[in-house]
Amino acid sequence: MRISRLSAIYILLTLTSFPRPSLEASSTAPGVPPAAANAQAPSDEEIRARTKTLLANQHADDEALELYERVERHIDRTGGANPRTLDDKTDRIVPTGVGNQKILLHEEGKPTDPAAYARQMHVLEQELEMMTNPDDPRAKAADAKFQKRMRERAAFVDAARDAYTVKWVGRENRNGRDCDVFALDPNPKFQPRSMFQEVFAHTTAKLWVDRAANQIVHAEATVTSDVGFGGGVLGKLYRGSVVGLDQGEIAPGIWLPLRYQYDYAGRKFLFSFDQHQVIEVTHYRRIGTPKEALAVVQNELSSGKTFSEDP
Repeated sequence: MRISRLSAIYILLTLTSFPRPSLEASSTAPGVPPAAANAQAPSDEEIRARTKTLLANQHADDEALELYERVERHIDRTGGANPRTLDDKTDRIVPTGVGNQKILLHEEGKPTDPAAYARQMHVLEQELEMMTNPDDPRAKAADAKFQKRMRERAAFVDAARDAYTVKWVGRENRNGRDCDVFALDPNPKFQPRSMFQEVFAHTTAKLWVDRAANQIVHAEATVTSDVGFGGGVLGKLYRGSVVGLDQGEIAPGIWLPLRYQYDYAGRKFLFSFDQHQVIEVTHYRRIGTPKEALAVVQNELSSGKTFSEDP
């Protein structure tokens, strides 16, 4: 599923950037309540100022995510009117400084065997010990790969700023927050510089931006035409695929993902797939740098206590 998941993730990455606004605002966009649609559109100057702040906020949130452990529940279902659960697992996600380590907590409603949990924690301990040693060649190699991924992500987000035009379409209450709603459409002048940047021309999106915090509350993207990779040889992401994201304030000034939803279909080489997945993110806790995280993990192992999802 690598092509499908990468495509979906890259679409979500475009939602966490805020493109330069077009000068047009619409008060009759579908799906926007009349009262919100009649609200006064922000001026170009206001949008530019908010764009700058929103981008700064998003970069700060991205950096903070590398310091917070959390719990993710992944639920895969079939499509159709009567979906059936195919897989249901819950993982503890611990940042390692070069990515994340997953510790399985539950699968199909059954808790992980304590011995299996301890083995996973010892693997995590070894990973963190490696990352706290700056002279370890494995740590250097892992960090180089991680920094490369971060540069690629930044380049992708920067490209997204040019890949779309945006319209303010009104105001709406979303998840209890007063939001401005923006519609994003492909910019016909944009020239993609990589295979994955070609996704931009095939997607539209909407953003719900909290007016007070200037943070993304909700975002969703829709694939409007089939996206081929490698000239269609590697695979395709089909028209009608949808990706969604909800965020919330998990600490003062820090907004991180609370829910992802993937509903998409496509083909990888000769094999078709149909993905319907919800990821619920809870129990954020700052665990810090690899050195700080290592101390937390070692204390947990020495105490014999296991991680609890209860407050």
